[in-house]
Amino acid sequence: MKIAYDGGTVAGNVRGDAGPVGVLLAHGAGAGQDHPWMTTVADGLAAEGLCVMTFNYRYTEAGRKSPDRLPTLLEVHRAAAEALAERCERVVLAGKSMGGRVGSHLAGDEGWPSAGLVYYGYPMVAIGKTEPRPTDHLERIGAPQLFFSGTRDRLGPTELIETVASSLSDATVIVVEDGDHSFRVPKRAEKSNEQVLGGIVHNTAAWIEERI
Repeated sequence: MKIAYDGGTVAGNVRGDAGPVGVLLAHGAGAGQDHPWMTTVADGLAAEGLCVMTFNYRYTEAGRKSPDRLPTLLEVHRAAAEALAERCERVVLAGKSMGGRVGSHLAGDEGWPSAGLVYYGYPMVAIGKTEPRPTDHLERIGAPQLFFSGTRDRLGPTELIETVASSLSDATVIVVEDGDHSFRVPKRAEKSNEQVLGGIVHNTAAWIEERI
């Protein structure tokens, strides 16, 4: 499918049937909606009975590697959210790394009426930086928020995620032991990468069922 925004169109993909709750799953900075991580999570959430939409940001659609500036990211993200809202009564804004952060700005800065937000590795610290990004917009989100945090994630250190989440009115943190920014685990870990990602999908669906 094509998702129209003011500057053109981007590709989108819907899995599952329209229903009361839909999940908009936004990709991270380095890969588009067809990346194996994205397709695995989207397929898994759809198998849990959820309607799931993925999409490409404008720079991804154009074949560029460098992400657009935040206003352009938000423009495309908003268009995708509104397209899913036409299919589902309530929309959960979920995203991998940058995609989750853009969703949080859409809800926190622009007041888009998300039913909940799910962050798969929220990038608290930008690549090459040491100081955390401002997160005051998260405090303006009235919907429940769910953070998945890998203990080996340098962009979203678990201690920092937990500190920020504790300051929010309704936030949950699920810690993924030995997980990196994409929740990959070392060979010594008790679970395989597939099992870890499967658990993340299941926990997401359970949280949505309980809270949304």
